[in-house]
Amino acid sequence: MTLTDRIEQSLAQAVERAQSPGVSRLSAALHYAVFPGGHRIRPQLCLAVAEACGDRDTRAADAAASAIELLHCASLVHDDMPCFDDAFLRRGKPSVHVEFGEPIALLTGDALIVLAFETLGLGATRSAKRLAALLATIATAVGAPNGIVAGQAWECETAIPLREYQRAKTGALFVGATAAGAIAARAEPGPWRALGALLGEAYQVADDLRDVLCSQEELGKPIGQDAARLRPSAAAQLGIGGAKARLEHLVQAAVQSIPECPGADRLRARIEAQTAMFFPKQLAREAA
Repeated sequence: MTLTDRIEQSLAQAVERAQSPGVSRLSAALHYAVFPGGHRIRPQLCLAVAEACGDRDTRAADAAASAIELLHCASLVHDDMPCFDDAFLRRGKPSVHVEFGEPIALLTGDALIVLAFETLGLGATRSAKRLAALLATIATAVGAPNGIVAGQAWECETAIPLREYQRAKTGALFVGATAAGAIAARAEPGPWRALGALLGEAYQVADDLRDVLCSQEELGKPIGQDAARLRPSAAAQLGIGGAKARLEHLVQAAVQSIPECPGADRLRARIEAQTAMFFPKQLAREAA
């Protein structure tokens, strides 16, 4: 199977486990929040690193990748709610709280978080040491003080430093994805953290640019949110040209940061292809 097929199959199995006829609205909302997905960048990254490290037992990697995507989906559900962004659109369809109401949206995000760690626990049981490392790595990427929860909490402060905010809200889960991929393949995670950090920042810079340059139809979510909510943005602080230059530097640095491993060349090609999609169409056309 392709990496995409593995991710979709694993996610489908996880969401199916959470279905309950007795709470049909929650069951429907869980499926709605996960499918259809976006590009699945974070789980793809996790599996690609595991594969590059020579992984031959894919159960742990599939579980880690699925857990990461479920946690990402949970963060989107909560991020869209009225107490934060009050966003009416996500992935081109009404956000979960618009479709199902705020109480179900809150519970959907909660349930996805629990489901993520259940999925990891069920799928990475062949080695207690490896499971413990995966749990700690992914939890660190999500919680406080440096994970996506902390990144969301920065939005409740009056002064928001751009790098710290983006490192937590976006970068942490990318770091978790690369480190978890290495751990799943029984490799040392330390050398892989730089790749995650660089790709996470690159993705956020690209997202800042898309928020300014793209239409709502292109993004499948509301635009102009950074300016409307007075949030730090690479596009605002560096200008369009400066943010584009920063994005190009980060992408190049990410490719160069890939440690030597059995699948290094194939992974570099994958990263180059994936990051080409980071650039808004307007900038990609200018570069061409």
